[in-house]
Amino acid sequence: MLYYLFTYLDQQFNFPGAGVFKYQSFRAAAAITLSLLIAAMFGRKIIDFIRRKQIGEEIRDLGLEGQMQKRGTPTMGGFIILASLLIPVLLFAQLTNVYIVLLLVSAVWTGLIGFLDDYIKVFKKDKEGLKGKFKVVGQVGLGLIVGLTLYFNEYVRIRVYDKPIAHATLGQVQVFHDIKSTLTTIPFFKNNEFNYNSLLFGILPDEYTWIIYTIVCIFIITAVSNGANITDGIDGLAAGTSVIIGLTLGVFAYLSGNKLFSQYLNIMYIPNSGEMVIFCAAFVGALVGFLWYNSYPAQVFMGDTGSLMLGSVIAVLALAVRKELLIPIMCGIFLVELVSVILQVSYFRYQKQKNGLEYAQANRLFLMSPLHHHFQKKGYHEAKIVTRFWIIGILLAVICLVTLKLR
Repeated sequence: MLYYLFTYLDQQFNFPGAGVFKYQSFRAAAAITLSLLIAAMFGRKIIDFIRRKQIGEEIRDLGLEGQMQKRGTPTMGGFIILASLLIPVLLFAQLTNVYIVLLLVSAVWTGLIGFLDDYIKVFKKDKEGLKGKFKVVGQVGLGLIVGLTLYFNEYVRIRVYDKPIAHATLGQVQVFHDIKSTLTTIPFFKNNEFNYNSLLFGILPDEYTWIIYTIVCIFIITAVSNGANITDGIDGLAAGTSVIIGLTLGVFAYLSGNKLFSQYLNIMYIPNSGEMVIFCAAFVGALVGFLWYNSYPAQVFMGDTGSLMLGSVIAVLALAVRKELLIPIMCGIFLVELVSVILQVSYFRYQKQKNGLEYAQANRLFLMSPLHHHFQKKGYHEAKIVTRFWIIGILLAVICLVTLKLR
């Protein structure tokens, strides 16, 4: 909103300083600052409100050290993240930009799904929360919206450069055109572009590519959203990991939306994608501000209101900058946590069927899943587990950024 106000003031009245709002770097700096301040300054008020309403976490006794001391800790702190994210984006971003609209819809959509889950747990006293099938339906619905928008929206394009042509006065002139395409980036390969229409294997015409692309979007959003949800098990783990991923995606968005840097790095130029830098900045600022209260020992938990939203936003950002094939590396912490649960359940069922219940209970693959609980069972303090997971997350982020030149 402020973007449009100051653009008007600059164009109509040449208002001093108003022109600075046209720079994405300034608006990103303003967004991260404001989001951090909102989370840090108003977070305490929100936590106190939640505590007065007796919205506390119900803790199951899993035999983990220090676990039962967390009983009654305020939950649904995802509202802190959502408020700190949405307000700066609404103020500083171009609200007509298709990517910003899509990200705002994604944040609110999965935030509401998470809120319903937390509401049922807290107020209805149902420990199971929202049924898993309803969560999946909501995630699939968002995947449909994202996939169809990215495929059909006229403003979602990539720039293709033709061979330079000779000009009488200008010399060599670079010729380009913006096209609709389902090209994405393959990491670590020299000719690093992959088109989803190749998954049709020539059996169906290219007009059916939207079906394949939408299915991929649904799968990615569902997987990353659930991965973030599972990772939110100990103080600061999901939020800190998401900060690292958000910064990485912010770099990709900036480079992909900048003509000079995209040409210099020989990466795909995506018109209008640079605006997502403002969203990434607000996303990171909101999470860092939330960590002020969520770091060990946590004064508030984000609940599903926050964790489901984090994963969906990260997935949509990756799809928008066409770096979704980097998700297994970039979101490696989420992936390992999710896979550890799948392996634990599958292995338990296999052993139960083959050797009986007692044997399966005594010979689990992990001491406990998700993976962070396995390390807790081994005697590691949760602060040490979180710090080491953050370090691994930073290493994975560096590997992702290296793919810009390492092919």
